[in-house]
Amino acid sequence: MRAVPETLLLASLLNLACGGSGPSPATPPPPPRGGYDLVIEGGRVVDGTGSAWYYGDVAIQGDRIVRIAPPGSLRGMAAGDRIDASGLVVAPGFIDIQSHSRDAFLEGDGRVISKVTQGITTEIMGENVTNAPANANTLAAAGVTGPDADSLLEKFGGPNGFDRWLTAMAERGVSPNIGSFLGAGTVRIYSMGTAMGDAGPAELNLMRTVTRHAMEDGAFGVASALIYPPGNFASTDELSAIASAMAPYGGVYITHMRSEGDHFLEAIDEALEIGRRGGVPVEIYHLKAAGQRNWDKAGQAIAKIDSARAEGIDVQANMYPYVAGGTRLSACFPPWASADGKLLDNLRDEGMRAAIRESIETDAGDWENLCLLASPEGVMPLGFEREGNRGLTGRRLSDIAEMMGTDWIDAAMELVRSEEGRVGAVYFLMNEENLALQMQQPWIKFGTDAGGFDPDEAEGLTHPRAYGTFPRILGKYVRDDGVIRLEDAVRKMTSAVATRLSIQGRGLLKEGMYADLAIFDPATVADRATFEEPHQLSTGIEHVLVNGVPVVRNGTHTGATPGRVVRGPGYAGAVSR
Repeated sequence: MRAVPETLLLASLLNLACGGSGPSPATPPPPPRGGYDLVIEGGRVVDGTGSAWYYGDVAIQGDRIVRIAPPGSLRGMAAGDRIDASGLVVAPGFIDIQSHSRDAFLEGDGRVISKVTQGITTEIMGENVTNAPANANTLAAAGVTGPDADSLLEKFGGPNGFDRWLTAMAERGVSPNIGSFLGAGTVRIYSMGTAMGDAGPAELNLMRTVTRHAMEDGAFGVASALIYPPGNFASTDELSAIASAMAPYGGVYITHMRSEGDHFLEAIDEALEIGRRGGVPVEIYHLKAAGQRNWDKAGQAIAKIDSARAEGIDVQANMYPYVAGGTRLSACFPPWASADGKLLDNLRDEGMRAAIRESIETDAGDWENLCLLASPEGVMPLGFEREGNRGLTGRRLSDIAEMMGTDWIDAAMELVRSEEGRVGAVYFLMNEENLALQMQQPWIKFGTDAGGFDPDEAEGLTHPRAYGTFPRILGKYVRDDGVIRLEDAVRKMTSAVATRLSIQGRGLLKEGMYADLAIFDPATVADRATFEEPHQLSTGIEHVLVNGVPVVRNGTHTGATPGRVVRGPGYAGAVSR
């Protein structure tokens, strides 16, 4: 037997240990009998690790990547299908760490066209509210009554309601993979309804129990939103207790913090404290310094996170690449106005409207008033359903107030009252310099903070991030502005999220991984959605595969729904049922 040179042996061992940065030099395995299901030829492979790209061919069999080979070496192999990726980037499918596609998956057709045409192959839901676990409190808070409430209680109630909710969405057929955090607001409502006040011992015990069951059902952790009622009724002690309940299951505490504006830095301190006391990692949703008077805090926030990490605290963050956020218009009102589900009643009462106005004008700093942070000129109400309001679409709150012959506070209250609380708004709060600074941080990841749409059926306005988040990063911030490297952007869209959430088998373009792939043209990838015309698909994402099945081919959705449920690390150790 011929001896193997020592240098070659060492190189082979290092390649095995590190997973390699390109095609394996070992003797390739023979192709399956009958050939591969799909071969992607000649693309520029960006594997999700952050390592430099290389040219290669990728072979897929079933739902897995089975071979990555030098370019051209699979040309003679039998294959059921082929994609010519010349001039294109072949990357792992993007993982949206902040999705709001619950309705599309549970009631729509599950294709979420605006999402998968961005290259998104996995969506992670759960900020503040989840459909499960359900009980009388959660259904009442959602306005569900009668037979509908009985049906949902049967479907998603009980100890394993969270599991049944995830399964129900997947069984309807979904294009991307789906998973979820447990909504912290749901935990509180389950135990206390929408009342203000501190949780007592019995209520805290129920919150811990609900959390443990959801973690065993596959939740990735607990997700709070602390500027919205009833989420902002929860104390640091309450959130720490919930966090400690998920700690044995490997859960992550992820949070829309109590403030992103005037008390931005203090809110980071609270998130860190919850992580310390709960013994869990901390992830900050859509990191931002909101409001021009707070823009200089972005650098301080980054320094605070870096300092905490240097001390050994596991804190990271994510973001979207826009200078505006979006949420309900009722975020302009004090949280107490929504307590016990009485917001609309309060808006119909002249005395309560006066009290709401006084709270807004006083601006005591004890709640996050997005209208004041953005200014009425920086608020764009959207999502009007009442016929008399539809002509206001696309106008700023200051203009609407002038048209109504009143001030912006009365205008906002009347819009929310007439739309029965359903009206949303876009808030222009950030600046481009801070976006670029945040994007460059090694612990940043990306999320849309949006649900999915079918542009052929969508009506009204929505935030353009629902259509353009990931292509905007690749087009504007990678190619055009050079803010971050392509390889780093892809890592933050893929393996960084998979690692953070302990998602197995996804996030990397490696042999043996699930075949979730985004194939795009780096020269043309771009977002087209705008705040005025949001329902426009992005360009340059040519092909998207989920579990080996094309869901986008030549830029067009195929109609396929091969998505599966992905679950957190606590699921594998769950008690057999």
